[in-house]
Amino acid sequence: MAFTLYSLIQAAILCVNAVAVLHEERFLSKVGWGADQGIGGFGDEPGIKSQLLNLIRSVRTVMRVPLIIVNTVCIVLLLLFG
Repeated sequence: MAFTLYSLIQAAILCVNAVAVLHEERFLSKVGWGADQGIGGFGDEPGIKSQLLNLIRSVRTVMRVPLIIVNTVCIVLLLLFG
């Protein structure tokens, strides 16, 4: 398999899919990254852990429908062009 732009895009889509399927109650809370973790007080600068949790929640919220469309397009292209 050659290193092409399509393989790079496909790897990025797989990584976004991996983030999108992380379930908060089933997986993240078991490793200590639940909803109650990483909440600071007023005026506190958010840490890396809380920023990553916020990114995971945002990806799950915003990218749900676009990921369905992009995954469908990738599957069709893979079926058509091998």
